[in-house]
Amino acid sequence: MELTLLGTGAPAGLPRPDCPCAACATALGPSARAATALLVDGTLLLDLTPGAAFAAARAGHSLGAVRQVLLSHPHDGPAVEVPAGLPQPGRVPDGRELALLSGHRVRALALDAPGTGYEVTGPEGGRLLYLPPGAAPAGLGAVDDASGPGAGPGPYEMVVADVVGRPDALARLRAAGLIGPTTDVIAVHLDHDVPPGPELTRRLAAAGARAVPDGTTLAVGAYEDVPDVPRRTLVLGGARSGKSVEAERRLEGFPDVLYVATGGTRCGDREWAQRVAAHRERRPGSWRTAETCDLVPLLEKPEAGDDARDDASGAASADDAPLLIDCLSLWLTHVMDEVGAWDDAEWADGGERALRERVARLVDAVRHTRRTVVAVSNEVGSGIVPATASGRRYRDELGRLNAAFAAECEHVLLVVAGQALPLRG
Repeated sequence: MELTLLGTGAPAGLPRPDCPCAACATALGPSARAATALLVDGTLLLDLTPGAAFAAARAGHSLGAVRQVLLSHPHDGPAVEVPAGLPQPGRVPDGRELALLSGHRVRALALDAPGTGYEVTGPEGGRLLYLPPGAAPAGLGAVDDASGPGAGPGPYEMVVADVVGRPDALARLRAAGLIGPTTDVIAVHLDHDVPPGPELTRRLAAAGARAVPDGTTLAVGAYEDVPDVPRRTLVLGGARSGKSVEAERRLEGFPDVLYVATGGTRCGDREWAQRVAAHRERRPGSWRTAETCDLVPLLEKPEAGDDARDDASGAASADDAPLLIDCLSLWLTHVMDEVGAWDDAEWADGGERALRERVARLVDAVRHTRRTVVAVSNEVGSGIVPATASGRRYRDELGRLNAAFAAECEHVLLVVAGQALPLRG
């Protein structure tokens, strides 16, 4: 089955007409995108958009062989003149299946937002899922559930969806076994939320997805170079730099993430409680939380025990469920408290040695872990020298911890003013 992406942009295209934002200003040439429309084997058109015939011609195709035009958006979109010879656009009711003379089968999937998703099965059995902007499949069941979305032989070969706007849709599909390690995830409906170029590529790669230029033709099931999600990532940044948001963004396309909060609770500290609540509210509902500084057991095995769960079901995560550790600087504060690092005498009388051992155990666990790990830490040492010996000690030890942890990571980011700068990977 062959797929040609006549457009890959949001309904208004990219750049948006008359939009002065920085993302639109830089969406020029190959980065410009028309509204998303898909041509399957030259016979099936998913979404009719302005200029579709010209887009097809530029890609070396004709719409003359199209026998079915299906709409996915919740509305018919802008007034579009149907090219001569092209069938009138239609829509398949949710749950119904359409058999085409070309041998393709199209099944309409119910969504959690207005619109229609389409599962297309080619004459030779390849399976493609296409979702409209801002939507995810509703009522996902097991792979072998003949009544649910994705019923069939395992994961889809290709998923074409709104990865930037609905990363949780990927998480749901992964949880249902409908996205596997070899599924080619193509991001479409791309808008000006993310600047084009390296930043877009980086964000999509973190979700195991990619973007392609308008006019690209892909063979469904033939793509093998699926973007690898780094096993270990360290996200550094200063206060309010956006480092925690960046770390969360890197895992929002995956289900059953265990969020490891090392800050704990502070009795009577209302401002701290508000910070913790804000963090909780922006996490996906499927994530669980463990408030602990005992990181080594979590890195060495799936769970630290029942105490690590805060979900009502109590279901254990898979062995490879990702960890998001926020943050190493608070972990270091906890460990320095335990070893008496703030007192010069205790520091000299075994405290320094104990801290080095604890850090070494953590770094060794990171080196050997089989879980996907995204850790957050504060970047220090670029500002005013602390006035106290204990402050300087903490600054120095955090710098050493960051360096040792980063050495074990495939990907290291520095977040400055909300902008993620890759240092490695």
